[in-house]
Amino acid sequence: MNTNYVIGVDFGTDSVRSVMVNTANGKEIATAVFDYPRWQNGLFCNPTKNQFRQHPLDYIEGLEHTIRSCVEQAGPAIAANVVGISVDTTGSTPVAVDGQGVPLALLPEFSDNPNAMFVLWKDHTSVNEAENINSHAQKFETNYLQYVGGIYSSEWFWAKLLHIFRQDEQVRLATHSWVEHCDWIPFLLTGGGHVAGIKRGVCSAGHKSLWAAEFGGFPPNDFFASLDPLLDGFTAKLPQETYTADQAAGTLSAEWAGKLGLTTDVVVGIGAFDCHMGAVGGQIEPYYLSKIIGTSTCDILVAPKDEMQDKLVKGICGQVDGSVIPGMIGLEAGQSAFGDCYAWFKDLLAWPLDTLLDIIPGLDQEKMVQLRTQVENGILTELSKQAEQLPVSEDSELAIDWLNGRRTPDANQFLKGAITGLNLGSDAPQLFRALAEATAFGAKKIVDRFIDQGIPVKGVIALGGIPRKSPFIMQLMADVIGMPIKVHGSEQTCAIGAAMFAATAAGVFERVEDAMHQMGQGFDMEYIPNPQRVDIYAKRYVQYTLLGNFIEEQINP
Repeated sequence: MNTNYVIGVDFGTDSVRSVMVNTANGKEIATAVFDYPRWQNGLFCNPTKNQFRQHPLDYIEGLEHTIRSCVEQAGPAIAANVVGISVDTTGSTPVAVDGQGVPLALLPEFSDNPNAMFVLWKDHTSVNEAENINSHAQKFETNYLQYVGGIYSSEWFWAKLLHIFRQDEQVRLATHSWVEHCDWIPFLLTGGGHVAGIKRGVCSAGHKSLWAAEFGGFPPNDFFASLDPLLDGFTAKLPQETYTADQAAGTLSAEWAGKLGLTTDVVVGIGAFDCHMGAVGGQIEPYYLSKIIGTSTCDILVAPKDEMQDKLVKGICGQVDGSVIPGMIGLEAGQSAFGDCYAWFKDLLAWPLDTLLDIIPGLDQEKMVQLRTQVENGILTELSKQAEQLPVSEDSELAIDWLNGRRTPDANQFLKGAITGLNLGSDAPQLFRALAEATAFGAKKIVDRFIDQGIPVKGVIALGGIPRKSPFIMQLMADVIGMPIKVHGSEQTCAIGAAMFAATAAGVFERVEDAMHQMGQGFDMEYIPNPQRVDIYAKRYVQYTLLGNFIEEQINP
């Protein structure tokens, strides 16, 4: 009997990673990473305006490179037994496509137009449109925002579409549909030739697009047409049917099978967001909060349908039947910035390296590059070491982690970060610790929201690079939340989760839970709250809440 293999593809913010996995035991056979070249060069982005766009060629080139690399590493014997591919992506990261389902940026006339590219999840150019949607929704007897926490975010599908349509008439006139990244990649791999053939996942549709079975699909056309005539009739361009990620989108087209060195028998699964597949890769359990921690966080909790009954959790990023595990309600929350807070501070400290080294005469160029790289790579590591040694004090510097707005609870992308309690003795490790505490306090806010709304949180599962590489951050978070945090054994939980869905879509397993049990890699560390610090962090948490309330009061959207 041949062993079956599957490939999970994880499209992140900075790169795409593919992993080939043995379905019998979850063992990683091969892995490959591709950094998006245009993104790395800062093209089509303007951080001062919160504009973050990604060119589809970054995705296409990365998809081919990483899967092909895995196939070559594994060899032809194993490649012949690859039975499935599934993908996860960031989200909401939609794009305008033409009638053939081609992103407009792939057409010559739009190749350099950022509005014709994928609008990355962290793009907040549509804050005004999100506010329009929120105020407009209050006019209707039916609460069309009830399954997305009651507040629509600028990070999501409709706000971004409306912003692009208002800003760029040329793109608007050429747009036949508006498609999430996670829905477009399976369409690409299966050789789709018409926009009507794009299969929408319930994950993306339910959490970001206001699709709900209770509404019979999307809200009625009147909701959108009265919001802005530019959206009149647009839901007719979107399929009303959605699919769970354990289902097949089709099989590899002959073109893509040839590019990848695979066969046309390979099943391509329905796509989903990274955090949802990552939660499965991290072996989520009911009522355990799964935190995928990276540049931002995405927090996932699943609950049995019969136990949820009519509960609606306010201020989160949605609750959708089957968006994570078919048959369960998937609830999503998250922080708009986590690792991004640390990256911002690192870049701030590295400013002299990036600015002044080039003007110092006599420095060898190669040595200068090496020096810059070594110092920049070591900044956060050394800051963590020194911050960890600092005593915890009620009176030390205090920060708010809203550097990229607030996602949960109660999305508000107008909000800004802050640091208070500064004095002439405040140094870099102390400010870094304040930022680290702020991200942990932001995480606790999410836990508290679920509990306050009647959803128990039995524990926390941490996934991703930061949980595995930063004991300081994870212990701090355990102390702040006051709960044990289990860290999953794989750094590639999103890609592994995609592989589990691929195995299920290909028929190797009947249920996602079976794939999760068979292919899961387990947990290899756990952080227990330090009783000596829990009480003082509880007092600091009150200060964080009061400071956040003050900042929110000062900002008038």
